[in-house]
Amino acid sequence: MKYRTLNRDSDLKISEIGFGLWTVSTGWWGSYTDDEAVVLMRQAADLGINLFDAADTYGNGRSEELIAKAFPAGERSRIVIATKVGYDFMNHGDGRRGQKEIPQDFSPAAIRGAVDSALKRLGTDHIDILQLHNIRESQVNDDALWEVMEDLRSEGKFRHGGIALGPAIGWIGEGASAIARRKPDVVQHIYNLLEQHPGSDLHKIAEATNAPTKFLIRVPHSSGMLEGKYTADTVFPPNDHRNHRPKSWLINGVKKIDQLRFLELPDRTMGQAAIQWLLKDPRTLSVLPNIYNAEQISEFAATSDSPPLNHDEMSRISELVSSHFGLEPEEHKFKGEMELPPELASLIS
Repeated sequence: MKYRTLNRDSDLKISEIGFGLWTVSTGWWGSYTDDEAVVLMRQAADLGINLFDAADTYGNGRSEELIAKAFPAGERSRIVIATKVGYDFMNHGDGRRGQKEIPQDFSPAAIRGAVDSALKRLGTDHIDILQLHNIRESQVNDDALWEVMEDLRSEGKFRHGGIALGPAIGWIGEGASAIARRKPDVVQHIYNLLEQHPGSDLHKIAEATNAPTKFLIRVPHSSGMLEGKYTADTVFPPNDHRNHRPKSWLINGVKKIDQLRFLELPDRTMGQAAIQWLLKDPRTLSVLPNIYNAEQISEFAATSDSPPLNHDEMSRISELVSSHFGLEPEEHKFKGEMELPPELASLIS
């Protein structure tokens, strides 16, 4: 396992591969008992993964409680804890079904209360990376929100701050505005070889504005497609979130993967190649694959030992993506604000 740092002033070393608690705490990738989740988390840590990314709304606090169960207080220094706040699950959690959003509350009092509650569930006195969960433009512009974040940081309740963008893919306007105006330490967003827009532009905005921002990448395998194991006949369990995808996503995705098989080597899987593609960018802090079994943990944790993608492989990927893999361009359904402010668009045009 290799490790990256946020900036030259931070001594926090973060594993290139992280463990997102979304899969084992929400029921959208199958059901896991606490014991099953803890076993997976400790296996990940034994293989060098030290970043565990939760959210207070994942399982209505369950993801944070799982971290406390997997790593008691005496093992706090072994892990890097990232979590998110902003959803009012205390008042609306019972109404959550599938991937339907619940109301948010980013008022200073609510954020302060959410952080204190998260610390209790986590069994720790500080959060390493605190993210505002799926913020909108109104929160980017809310000075009171960012002031309470600075207050909480100065009180030692978290070390590094940032935002998580979502749900779903998109949110370039919100992400770009936050990066340019607030210069967060961390932005978490969806980004992968098959879904490069708008993620690549967010990285370009950070570079163009000299922001210190590093990126946590979620859905790096395009909901499992880039693990290279689906076929046109793959059937997902009834409670699996991938059932929300249209059939064309599966059919076209398999055709794309067939053209990417050159990335598979005796000592590199398709899933590892997809992560290596993301790690080529120095602004990538850590990649958060969807982990739901022990075999995946072993495969993904070994990514640092697999061959990095070479120039020819990167070029072939670019050519395939530019040509839409020879398929009809798909109509993407983005969420959030998908127009960049003119002054930011000009920086990356």
